[in-house]
Amino acid sequence: MQFAPSLESIHELGIIEVKFAQFKLAALTMALSFGASAAVNTEELTIAQLHQAVKENKTTFKQTMQNYLDAIEQSDQKGAKLNSVISLNDQAIAQAEAADAAFKKTGKLKPLQGVPVLLKDNVDTAGLLTTGASISLKDNVPTQDAFIAQKLKDAGAIVIAKTNLHEFAVWGETRSSMLGQTLNPYGLTRTPGGSSGGTGAGVAANFGIIGIGTDTINSIRSPASANSLVGIRPTIGLVSRGGIIPYSFTQDTAGPITRSVEDAAKTLNAIVGYDKADEVTAMAKSMHVDYTQSLKADGLKNKRIGVLNSFFGTGEQHQATNAIIRNSVEQMKQAGATIIELDAPIDADALVKNVSVHLYDLQDDLNTYLAVNPKQKPVGDLKALIASGQFDAGIKSNIETAVTLSKDSDEYKRRLKGREQLQKDVQKLMTEQKLDAVVFPHQKRLVVPVGETQVERNGVLGSVTGFPSIVVPAGFSPKSETAPIGVPVGLEIFGLPLTEGKLIEIAYGYEQHYPMRQKPVLK
Repeated sequence: MQFAPSLESIHELGIIEVKFAQFKLAALTMALSFGASAAVNTEELTIAQLHQAVKENKTTFKQTMQNYLDAIEQSDQKGAKLNSVISLNDQAIAQAEAADAAFKKTGKLKPLQGVPVLLKDNVDTAGLLTTGASISLKDNVPTQDAFIAQKLKDAGAIVIAKTNLHEFAVWGETRSSMLGQTLNPYGLTRTPGGSSGGTGAGVAANFGIIGIGTDTINSIRSPASANSLVGIRPTIGLVSRGGIIPYSFTQDTAGPITRSVEDAAKTLNAIVGYDKADEVTAMAKSMHVDYTQSLKADGLKNKRIGVLNSFFGTGEQHQATNAIIRNSVEQMKQAGATIIELDAPIDADALVKNVSVHLYDLQDDLNTYLAVNPKQKPVGDLKALIASGQFDAGIKSNIETAVTLSKDSDEYKRRLKGREQLQKDVQKLMTEQKLDAVVFPHQKRLVVPVGETQVERNGVLGSVTGFPSIVVPAGFSPKSETAPIGVPVGLEIFGLPLTEGKLIEIAYGYEQHYPMRQKPVLK
């Protein structure tokens, strides 16, 4: 259900109350139209389980879709008040009915048929609001799907909702002028990571089966780590950025956020492909890889895995994360991997400050999106956005810095050379050590409380090199009053270009031996 309020209405009426008053009425109408929900429990449901239940006539896509809409209604603005959903698809039930009818007619199912997907709200969806979580785009309803949105639909998936993000994906707390602060379902005093935190919180809370995030520095893997989920950042060029609000064309990509490695592999299958509008995807034109073939229970056997010691913290605040990840490394060893300790002097914070080009790209790359369909995007460009004040204060410093930077500068060129050198250094390290993957904590400390800025995240190694990585649930910090089962911690598994299949083998092998995923306790 689409909601596009004016700036005045947000202040006078409250976006949250109005949006969900509308949703509550729509949900009640839909419920009355077809009766009670199905008996199948949709919590932690996988794609395979949904499809099996439909085949066995234990549920329908329509019934399960309603269950997910009910979950959103109960916990996004009520109950736990996660505040993760910007807008709902008011055609979701009708589209689920169509999926049921197609299955009844053909007896066959597409790979993602009837699967509810939570789509980050910087991905264009035809007929649905796409705001980048910014009030400045409150009227932006695209007429065309982003390439990956169309790929998902072609595979049978149904967009159930568009989710909150850190505004324009600029940093990692998932706070925006469109919706405010999204909360972490495992500890409501903490952020859900970001920038794809609305997707992460929603998938963790069972508001859908799969999710899509985008990643410029950490933004798929951060919410995966913070919400006991699987997140895949693919090799740059495997997945199109066409129709996605850009941050940095040098570093941007998109990928799955799911509750299991299997569902992540199936989602990746659906979105990989060549898009003539995104020239870096030329590599995907001749690729026909089925990532589900990498779902091997013994995926860790005989793998050589390096542990990047410089990505662990040494302070008291790092001890909970260190203990969990060191335990994961030992578990990998027990499951058949050979572990190699790496003392390469790679500094994640230095890479963000001195090599990453995200802020240098932001002005030019975002402006290319804002220039299309100007009636829907009257803000025009980044400088005009700053002048308008139509953005959350949390991105002010970054966007004001971005407009002072240039791709024509010597510093930008120096950073690109640093990027090339890092790619060579990492390839040399992994080749000389004969490594299948490198592992480390995605974040050196627990995801930060609301009001603080994300710090000490390690996803920059994947984003600056453009190489693939996967985050999987590794465990939880000790329980506390504000985190009933503890705060999730994610293990990052990093590899060389186009080794997604190998990384999925490792991740799946780990997950099958040591299933660490737990659903949150929502009240």
